[in-house]
Amino acid sequence: MTWSLLARDPLSGELGVIIATRFFAVGALCPRVEGGVAVLATQALMNPLYAPRGMALLREGASPTKALEALLAADAGRAARQCHILAADGRIAQHTGADCVPWCGAVSAANVSVAGNMLAGPRVVEDTLAAFLAAEHLPMALRMIHAMEAGEAAGGDARGKQSAALVVASGNPYPDLDLRVDDHADPLAELRRLHGVAQERFVHFRRFLPGADHPGVFDRAVITAALKAAGVA
Repeated sequence: MTWSLLARDPLSGELGVIIATRFFAVGALCPRVEGGVAVLATQALMNPLYAPRGMALLREGASPTKALEALLAADAGRAARQCHILAADGRIAQHTGADCVPWCGAVSAANVSVAGNMLAGPRVVEDTLAAFLAAEHLPMALRMIHAMEAGEAAGGDARGKQSAALVVASGNPYPDLDLRVDDHADPLAELRRLHGVAQERFVHFRRFLPGADHPGVFDRAVITAALKAAGVA
């Protein structure tokens, strides 16, 4: 009932996930990203425990393959699950259970993984992957949106559209950008619109927040001056 794309930028270290489905609020439980660790999506008859448990294993040094094997071994419903993981070092693991609803499957290339189920056909994941690989000129978030739009043009979720989400993280355990469209007639178009809104002020303000290697900027005069210089105050 869902397809998703996991991506890694080997130059910046950014990790990202984008996901779309004919289901309410897909961003609430399916995607998870942690900067410097990994990105994961749990879908089909999804198991929300995969995200926290999988990230804990990956944080402790498990490979994506070993982490996914551990998640599946502990899950009696593994045949109905789909999950894929992309680690910060580029390693990928994918699982599509035998009981996932057709069309279902996954494809991958260096630094990108695409998986889906209950789709219009294999072209959804194939075209998503191809569009991502062909859009190297775009920033990570826009590149992922562009790729999913190609998958939607190939048929997307066989049941239609309802929600989408996009999360990008880099050097911190919290995301650089976290966008959710919980219920919309055209969720990918709305996700693109929200990305544009984020560029107006949020992305400028976010760089002043505390990070893993700095305390952040908390002098409001400094922040205000910088926003004015960027033309967004």
